[in-house]
Amino acid sequence: MYKTLLFSIDSSPGAKKVIQTVLDMAQLCQSKVILLSVVEPPESSDPAHPEQTSTEAVASLLEQAKKLFEQRGFMAETIEREGNPAFVVCDVADEVAADLIVMGCRGLALTEEAREDSVSARVINLSPCPVLVVP
Repeated sequence: MYKTLLFSIDSSPGAKKVIQTVLDMAQLCQSKVILLSVVEPPESSDPAHPEQTSTEAVASLLEQAKKLFEQRGFMAETIEREGNPAFVVCDVADEVAADLIVMGCRGLALTEEAREDSVSARVINLSPCPVLVVP
């Protein structure tokens, strides 16, 4: 069903909770898992998560996630990119021919004013494949 899952992970608590959903889906569908994290430019990053502007912090996050997947018996590829998260996620999904993007949400799009700033809302609108947003 979903041969390639692209898991967009960041340092938010919500993204870390999504790991179990990705593990369950990968097991159910026998999917290849690609872990993606985006280094954000300081001027456009979420002030609540400044660690997403650090290449070292993002690399560490990806390594920790990869180890967790390997401990559970899944090989996971990691990709680290720089730029606007929504655009990068969609570009990588296209590059790797992802069948599904899985990502968490921070709840920013609950108001009309914040909707256009929501990464998950932008990914849903721009994605070349289906998107699963896990609350």
